Amino acid sequence: MAQVIAVLDFGSQYTQVIARRLREFEVYSKVYRYDTPAEQLRAEGVRGIILSGGPSSVFAEKAPRPDTGIFDLGVPVLGICYGIQLLGHLLDGKVEKSHEREYGRSELTVREASPLFEGIRPRIQVWNSHGDRLAALPPGFRAIAATQNSSFAAIEEPTRNFYGLQFHPEVFHTEQGTDILRNFVMGICGCTGDWTMAGYAESTIERIRETVGDRRVILGLSGGVDSSVAAALIDKAIGEQLTCVFVDNGLLRKKERAAVEKLFGDNFHMNLVVAEAADLFLDRLRGVTDPERKRKIIGNTFVEVFESEVEKIGEVDFLAQGTIYPDVIESVPIGGNPAALIKSHHNVGGLPERMKLKILEPLNQLFKDEVRRLGEEVGLPRSVVWRQPFPGPGLAVRVIGEITPENLHILREADAILIEEMKAADFYYKVWQSFCVFLPVRTVGVMGDERTYDYVIALRIVESIDAMTADWAQLPHELVQKISTRIINEVAGVNRVVLDVSSKPPSTIEWE
Repeated sequence: MAQVIAVLDFGSQYTQVIARRLREFEVYSKVYRYDTPAEQLRAEGVRGIILSGGPSSVFAEKAPRPDTGIFDLGVPVLGICYGIQLLGHLLDGKVEKSHEREYGRSELTVREASPLFEGIRPRIQVWNSHGDRLAALPPGFRAIAATQNSSFAAIEEPTRNFYGLQFHPEVFHTEQGTDILRNFVMGICGCTGDWTMAGYAESTIERIRETVGDRRVILGLSGGVDSSVAAALIDKAIGEQLTCVFVDNGLLRKKERAAVEKLFGDNFHMNLVVAEAADLFLDRLRGVTDPERKRKIIGNTFVEVFESEVEKIGEVDFLAQGTIYPDVIESVPIGGNPAALIKSHHNVGGLPERMKLKILEPLNQLFKDEVRRLGEEVGLPRSVVWRQPFPGPGLAVRVIGEITPENLHILREADAILIEEMKAADFYYKVWQSFCVFLPVRTVGVMGDERTYDYVIALRIVESIDAMTADWAQLPHELVQKISTRIINEVAGVNRVVLDVSSKPPSTIEWE
């Protein structure tokens, strides 16, 4: 059994980054709700606990708090940002409002030797984001590092192996932050780095078999990386008990349906059903401009189509989905988990009771790059495994504003040109995502001495590792020029192409 580090989620958008960093050490990290019972953590054999940051104040009436039994489990605990304030507040220290909110970079000075700072330079730049601060240490604790605004920027209680950091070691802005986390996980918690993708694949396949038994599973297959890897994994586990349903929702890329039918129906010999529902989706989306309404309409319609297919197929017990970890984190509603809602995803959440289907999500603890490694492990071809991410709602969230057949056609044609040129220049697999966005803005242009008044296409091309952060890719000028020229010349209705040079954060990768 893999060694597990529990990350209790108090709502920080960095929680998933903590988990990601730990997996880079080949240590399996699992994110739990902030109030997960201590006995559950004990039963699952966690080797250490990390308390994440979060947007709340410990003084707030409904501030999220952990089961205090975690402090009696006998395993090391590391509190980060809000987590250090919880240590102070719950273990009889003192937390107070800061006179100056500390946000961004500051210099950390290491004051005392500690296993947490083994090999760390005496002074490093760290990243802060907090309004409260620790004013008095809990009994038994000592300060081991400080910043200009905090004498207790890092603390420890070595007898019980309790540690706290007022800054975020998981973000790239903190120097040697990865080394600090490694010291905690490998040195203090004693993990040895025994988590491999081969082992994860084997254990997941076995878990699917145990969960499903002799029952049947239906899976929505889009042809994207996530659903494809989920399909291959489940197929290895239960074979003919799996039926894949490809929904033609009218929001697909050019020739998408034919490619999926050929790959999975002909080459993988999976049970593949194609549901023709383009007219239904487009009819319901007519006149809708709000991105959240689009997603909800698509999600609800998607469920209805599945209900119809279940009736045709016969008895089905599970609905499998290619939900991955960033989807889960970005989609948690306020009140369910304290993390702020960024956007909803059509493939996250429960189904109507009348469907009576259980959810099977074998990828929901993995990041995208991990999903790709898993895809290679289960034998999927490179063309599928390294395909760029495509949103569940399809082109609906890449057509800004109202979705019409004309707008979809323009976007499909432009996007096909972009993909073709990216592949021809050998850049498609070097970037995280490259796609076009249709802007419902008409601008004046001139073509062949005639005035035009046509639409704008935006190019969104980003580099990333796990989609939690991203930066725009600086492609060769000649390539961008060629893409722009081809789109304007070959796609009727477009006379202007712009380049999105925003990073995530503060922007998101998708526009909606």
